[in-house]
Amino acid sequence: MNKQLFAFRLLHALFTPLKLLPHRSIHLIGKVIGYFAYHLHTNFRKKTLSNLSLAKDLNLSERELKNIAIESFQNLVTTCLEYPKFANEPNISKSVICENPELADAFIKKKQGIVFFCGHQSNWEVLFLEGTIRMPGVAIGRPIKNLYIYDWIQSIRERFGGNMISPQNAIKEGFKALKRGLFLGIVGDQGMPESGFSCEFLGRLAWTSPSPALLAYKAKCPIIVATTRRKKGKYYIKYSDPIWPNFENSIDTEMPILMTKTLKIFEQSILENPGEWLWQHNRWKQETPRNVYYRYRYDCMLIIMPDDPSEFMAIKNEMKVFREIYPLAFITLMLPKAFEKDLLLEDVETICYESHEDIYIRDYRFKIIYNFSKYKKLKKHFLSLSAMKVVDFNDLKKDATEHLSEQIEYSFTDVIKRAICRPGTLWEKTDATQ
Repeated sequence: MNKQLFAFRLLHALFTPLKLLPHRSIHLIGKVIGYFAYHLHTNFRKKTLSNLSLAKDLNLSERELKNIAIESFQNLVTTCLEYPKFANEPNISKSVICENPELADAFIKKKQGIVFFCGHQSNWEVLFLEGTIRMPGVAIGRPIKNLYIYDWIQSIRERFGGNMISPQNAIKEGFKALKRGLFLGIVGDQGMPESGFSCEFLGRLAWTSPSPALLAYKAKCPIIVATTRRKKGKYYIKYSDPIWPNFENSIDTEMPILMTKTLKIFEQSILENPGEWLWQHNRWKQETPRNVYYRYRYDCMLIIMPDDPSEFMAIKNEMKVFREIYPLAFITLMLPKAFEKDLLLEDVETICYESHEDIYIRDYRFKIIYNFSKYKKLKKHFLSLSAMKVVDFNDLKKDATEHLSEQIEYSFTDVIKRAICRPGTLWEKTDATQ
């Protein structure tokens, strides 16, 4: 038996008894397990806290930050625990209620396609399940690594007649479905730096797939934002007013307008109930995998400059390498007060410190710290917050070792590139470093 099949059978055996429980009981179990998952799963906890901190519009205190992070873990666990229930529940209309289905139903009866935009909110699976009871439709589903689990999840999603389409065929098949008068469900809240489209989301620039707007424009149909909330053992779905494309505008002009309107509506639903959103995913992902090794691929970083004047001046003019490596990342520079007027990088936030005690800030945004100061105890401090990695120049040099030659003297920039970037991207291998 292969590992994937074993994992599926084990998971299925553990989860199957849950189908006998009412939703309220599952939600209670989800809260308990989610609370412990928050405390035990360090990397997911750090990622969650960082992502919450990046959402400027929430403006959370540290206590609020942690409380919402716990709620998000509880929400995620609850969603996972409910799969067996929704796989077997013959009538979900008692537990999943759409508050205003009339307009969407009327569109579908007239063979008018609809793009439903939704996100990883509450239990996001209920949107397609409830929708396909009333309306014919398709949705885009991204496969997971374990194909046995994925096939099982697909069978749950399609149990009321809906069909899932793969991301590879999403535009073509989605367009066909809309022209046939079906609805198309798109979970569109993931960070997608490869998409080429960005706009502010919760107060910070985020990359997003423009496919909902492009399909709505090309298929001449509205976008409806579908949001969910969990309350007293039930799910409540709410549809926004339809967002129609303005066909007097070109598609290039109209696409960002449509996406901004759509995301603003969804954003508001998160602000009203942030604990039921999936903060474990990197909504503000900024970099693609093209240049940077996975171990250094983070969206928000802090670079701490040394307070020794000679050390500062030695690397001052080489700091631009970080913007070359991370052209889109959220970078914060921490500078000694004496050098606060030095502009080392474009488009960065600057924090000044007068003594080393000032560096010990309780800021959960940063997932990686580049510490070029002499204060090594900072590592423990930032690792206790949201940092996944705290490195100094010696750490970087060690990671670059396989790409360094003893016969060559390397600059600060050369070492940084060889530690962080893949060969053949921002630097080229030479015969001495083969």
